[in-house]
Amino acid sequence: MLSSRGLAVITLFGSIWFGNSSAVVGQEKVSEAVQAEKIRGEVTALQPRTAEGDARAAYQLGLIYMNGTGIQQNYLEAATWYRQAAEHGLAEAQFMLGYLYEQGKGMRRDYKQAATYYTAAAKQGHATAQNNLASMYEHGQGMAKNVQEAAGWYRAAAKQGEVTAQCNLASLYFNGRGVPQDKVQAAAWFRAAAERGYAPAQENLAWMYYTGTGVALDYGEAANWVQRAAEKGYARAQLDLGYLYEQGKGVPLDYISAYTWYSSAVEKGERAGQGKLKELAKLMTPQQISAAAARVAELPASPGAATSEDRTSATQSIFPKRR
Repeated sequence: MLSSRGLAVITLFGSIWFGNSSAVVGQEKVSEAVQAEKIRGEVTALQPRTAEGDARAAYQLGLIYMNGTGIQQNYLEAATWYRQAAEHGLAEAQFMLGYLYEQGKGMRRDYKQAATYYTAAAKQGHATAQNNLASMYEHGQGMAKNVQEAAGWYRAAAKQGEVTAQCNLASLYFNGRGVPQDKVQAAAWFRAAAERGYAPAQENLAWMYYTGTGVALDYGEAANWVQRAAEKGYARAQLDLGYLYEQGKGVPLDYISAYTWYSSAVEKGERAGQGKLKELAKLMTPQQISAAAARVAELPASPGAATSEDRTSATQSIFPKRR
């Protein structure tokens, strides 16, 4: 699920900025018009192919209507074309139709139908469908809960490099759910996803190094992995990195850096950092707090909180829980 967040740009050169921005806006309007015309041309070209049973053409039409780029977004229309492609056995269309049923986009939410289409795609080797099907088995959505079956589908997707599945399989090994408990295997699968840049796995691997679970205790490695996740804008990891800087574990003791990462995490909804900010403010000068605020403003804007569409199991946090 892709998302974006615009950055507000402030300039002191008002007249120059106004002139340049007007030109840019004009270019964007022309570009949008050209894009819309191109999309309409693609729709016109694809429709005759669907009448001939071209599943790939039907799938492409589904994507166009679902994305709503250059054409009015219409989930119901997208579902119609996905269904046509799915009936011809196209795994990508089966997956997308399952997703629409699961999320209730363009139709009433129906977990059983979602599971049916995910299963069809998963049996054809569609890795994300395998992960989503596993999640439905794990949580008993649209079918009886079966964690062993979930583990099997997570493993199938994980072997294909699906990072969410790798993280979820690691979580099952960590907790001994559906598979024998094995902290070493958990660390290995967290590492597989972490090395591919998946932030929740990076945070989990950091926790394992911080606690010496499944790997040798190593604060430096913990800081390394949690920083990678924090720099992606992952709020929980930012909270953890703030804690490491506050404690001087794996990184130098640095209140400005701690305040910076706590602030960023709080902005993304991690309320646990609010108390830490108050504690640090008593130990810092106004100049240090201002320096931290300036650093926060320079961090890239990224989504922080997990959504209902996130299929990653709950992560382990270095930040101490309240007792």
